[in-house]
Amino acid sequence: MLAQRTLKSITKAVGVGLHSGQRVELTLRPAQPNTGIVFRRVDLPQPVDIPVSALGVTDTRMASTLSVAGAKVATVEHLMSACAGLGLDNLYVDISAEEVPILDGSSASFVFLLQSAGIEVQKVAKRFVRVKRAIEVRQGEGATLKWAKLTPYHGYKLSFEIDFKHPAVDSTGQCVEFDLGAGNYSRDIARARTFGFTKEVEMMRSKGLALGGGLDNAIVMDDYKVLNGDGLRYDDEFVKHKILDAMGDLYLLGKPLLAAYSAFRSGHALNNLLLRALVAQPEAWEDVSFESSSEAPQGFAQLQRAW
Repeated sequence: MLAQRTLKSITKAVGVGLHSGQRVELTLRPAQPNTGIVFRRVDLPQPVDIPVSALGVTDTRMASTLSVAGAKVATVEHLMSACAGLGLDNLYVDISAEEVPILDGSSASFVFLLQSAGIEVQKVAKRFVRVKRAIEVRQGEGATLKWAKLTPYHGYKLSFEIDFKHPAVDSTGQCVEFDLGAGNYSRDIARARTFGFTKEVEMMRSKGLALGGGLDNAIVMDDYKVLNGDGLRYDDEFVKHKILDAMGDLYLLGKPLLAAYSAFRSGHALNNLLLRALVAQPEAWEDVSFESSSEAPQGFAQLQRAW
């Protein structure tokens, strides 16, 4: 049987929110089978549980935000991406503010935290959402066109193409494909950082965004070049971060996908629209598990390797 996974022990981190700039404490705890991933706002007068759900996403401006009964947790995508990459099904995330800490701007720190706590295999079958027919969402046309789609695939792979028309971005890889069965998430994707442009910073901060951002947790560019002294971690770090984000956004479905995801200039909003389109068409997917690990797609049966 291909089984569900949680943590063996508790692990903690302290950081700041990318957009709020607030100090936040994060505690990752094991959870029982079939719990899913649940954020818990422990700073409120009465703690509020916010379970992961595609329909629970209430804001996609610059990040993915989940809400329940007025309580919210923002910028969940990097932690969710790490959970997807490591195959974690059940987890409690205690959080002392309304935004997950940005840490180094990638999911590598979350991967380190989760692997340090250890992965516990549980005695209940892992559930997947298997896509049976193509689902696609599109916005704009011509120069503003963006799209994302899911197609049937016995496994999980993602391909992404970016188009920023910026010298620093254009000189790097614009397209990347990552197959969870053939690649190594921790090595190939997790270290890719979020990125932004100095010309957008003042506009974003006037809207209460990017208050905690800087060169230690993001790739920052002026009109011509990358400003970070240590340069890029990958030759195609920009588009790999979009894969990282997409893995986190899509894991908000609550179960791992068996599908091929492809996208052009997509982001948090379009990724969530894609999930909502999938959920709205129950004939396009099915809930499956695997009694034998040998029947499962490559990459799901093995615990993900470290770097």
